[in-house]
Amino acid sequence: MSLVAAAALLVAPATAANAAAPTRVHSADPSDSPSSGDDAKTMRIATSGFVDTFNPFVSIYLLPTNLIRYMYENLVQNSDVDGSPTKGLADHWDVTDGGKTWTFTLQDDLEWSDGEPITSADVKYTFDQMMDVPELSVANGSLVSNFDSVEAPDDKTVVINLIEAQAPNPAIEIPIVPEHIWSEISNPAEYANDKDVVGSGPFLLESYKANQFITLKANPTFWDGAPKIDKIQYVYYTNSDAQVQALRSGDVDFVSGLTPTQYDALKDAEGITVHSGIGRRYSSFSINSGLKTVDGRPFGTGNPALQDVEVRQAIRLGTDIDTLLEKVLGGLGDPGTSFIPASYPQWTLPTDDPAVTELAYDPEKAKEKLDADGWTVGDDGIRVKDGQKLSIRLTVDASDPTELSISQYFQPWMKEIGIDVQIVSTDSDTISAVAVSGDYDIYLSGWSIGPDPDYQLGINTCAALPTETDGTGATNQDGWCNAEFDEMYQQQRTELDPAEREKIVHDMLALNFTDTAQITYWFANGLEAYRSDRFTDFRMMPADGGIIANQSGYWGFKDVAPVSAEDGTAPASDGPNVGLIVTGVVIALIVIGGVIYFVVRRRKSSDVE
Repeated sequence: MSLVAAAALLVAPATAANAAAPTRVHSADPSDSPSSGDDAKTMRIATSGFVDTFNPFVSIYLLPTNLIRYMYENLVQNSDVDGSPTKGLADHWDVTDGGKTWTFTLQDDLEWSDGEPITSADVKYTFDQMMDVPELSVANGSLVSNFDSVEAPDDKTVVINLIEAQAPNPAIEIPIVPEHIWSEISNPAEYANDKDVVGSGPFLLESYKANQFITLKANPTFWDGAPKIDKIQYVYYTNSDAQVQALRSGDVDFVSGLTPTQYDALKDAEGITVHSGIGRRYSSFSINSGLKTVDGRPFGTGNPALQDVEVRQAIRLGTDIDTLLEKVLGGLGDPGTSFIPASYPQWTLPTDDPAVTELAYDPEKAKEKLDADGWTVGDDGIRVKDGQKLSIRLTVDASDPTELSISQYFQPWMKEIGIDVQIVSTDSDTISAVAVSGDYDIYLSGWSIGPDPDYQLGINTCAALPTETDGTGATNQDGWCNAEFDEMYQQQRTELDPAEREKIVHDMLALNFTDTAQITYWFANGLEAYRSDRFTDFRMMPADGGIIANQSGYWGFKDVAPVSAEDGTAPASDGPNVGLIVTGVVIALIVIGGVIYFVVRRRKSSDVE
């Protein structure tokens, strides 16, 4: 069988009859079960996202981070139009002292969901915890690393004093929590925050049953008006084909993360609309280039050969990005460069950048590079240096057809240039564990990126390396560390001229590309499908051709409304009508006649925000 034919089989969806049959259990309490399809004001979303915690100080995974966006308003929100800073808890803000002092004025009459007023003290409390308690800086600590102090001179005013002037708005992407709730928690870093949440966003977490469901309820005190639906329920399926079948049968209302084959198969389904939107995610081979702690202690079992930049560059030269995009993703995306997606054109590394063209796919050049680096070809075609074969492990999720397909292309490409690739097929929980502990050579990863690149750049600095040799203690993208990159990071952060800042960011991404601690292979479109016969009025981000699910904000769910049973239309709404939405979720079940079906939860190692 040809390589292409084999890969095609790997990405082809299973039929309903072939889908894994879930185990049947009965809910002990009917109130703990997801609703049936008869509840017109409850939207049900299929997902496979992993929940680490709903604690906004700690969570880094895509699903809970997205849900936290619905639960807690930021001081400043990302606009759904273009991602620019817009009103959140703050009505407006002023910048003085050459960009070092930012003064925010809160909106009038803001309330927490329990009726308590939202004041500047809540904002100061949130920022102070992140600044003063290392355990509470895990998720977003880099965003406050330039804070000198935070003041709350009156109930409606917040003043952020920076160490140095900075270009990114310092109040964006940080969920503000209620001081009167969190100050009473004895160990806030370990608080799960998984029920009866007091928040300020359009929806609130009502209940969570691990491996069963998540229920959000509408917040009637949301500053921009109560949602038009009562609840959102997330239903977990680890089998993506089972998600699609549940959408077809009406057991769920929205599915995201479709494969191109699934997307095409749903195009003509009755009552279902498919959507391909500009994504904000990159996907990559994450390479263990020599993991170490922030104080220089090595850890993990990575192949020492991957600490050689010439070897990493040869791997890049031997990887055919265009073929992966076309054959595996069906062309539904853009070729990858570095880790800022093409959906942010002012920041992304262009495909015609000299760094990219210099290391574009060229297996002959890869062979020459390895020859020059002293790796000689052995009798079996695999290169050897100092008595060691150039053999590396590629760890993939055995349940993910896309990862399996990528591996089937990658392995022979590497063999062609003299590198042996041993494919380690395992489950996503194991991949998550080894990604932290460093017990891998290469695994498939990816992150969802916000409109401003500062956060993602920050978790690629040396300061973001783990503090412990088990890989814990910080949030770092690939375990990469480069002093020149760190210097440029500080430069871009304090550069107030937009054009100059963009140039610095491009230079940073070019350096990361050349050093090759990761190989971004594509920026995929978000492929979604929803029951357009049930729900409408979802908003895309960006507004022009963007995604519905997994946004850098709460716009997708904010205005969703049921379709009227009388005339097939939705109640009047100010938002554009683009159908239903989703985000990403956690739990495995299908509800039929009060019976809950679920399968074992698997964590996606790449399912990070």
